Amino acid sequence: MSDVVEQRLPEKVLTAKTLVPGEVRGPALVCTAPISGWGGIDPKTGTITETTHPQRGESFAGRVLVIPGAKGSSGWSGQFHLARVIGTAPLAIVTRAVNSKLAVGLVVLEIPAVQVTDLDAFVGETGRLPVREVAIERGEVRVTYHQDGGGGTTPAGGRR
Repeated sequence: MSDVVEQRLPEKVLTAKTLVPGEVRGPALVCTAPISGWGGIDPKTGTITETTHPQRGESFAGRVLVIPGAKGSSGWSGQFHLARVIGTAPLAIVTRAVNSKLAVGLVVLEIPAVQVTDLDAFVGETGRLPVREVAIERGEVRVTYHQDGGGGTTPAGGRR
């Protein structure tokens, strides 16, 4: 007989505006600053390369990319399209702000995308919160946190 007790991890549910329909669940890369597509990412690896970006060196490949928005030129869509073709694109995008760069990028990425009113569930006063997983389904974003407040890199997840 097993005395294993299943513990529910802390979570928060956000209402979201659907930008590109779809359902997905996976680990997240939470960015504290907008990403520049042209010169800001390496589409071959799905890594942020922008030298001044706080998450430089981290990979969005196979993860839900949480960003405040997009910046830079119209090259944003081209670079993220290359990432999709190569297989290093994010699983989905959660954003606070939508501009023309991001809108075109979402069209070429063909991944689920939603807009939330703020990123407080992902970023606190001291930086990124310990997000374990993000699920997007039916106009909601479910954010699950690490129990111990730990975090770090989690393995790439997949679509449901």
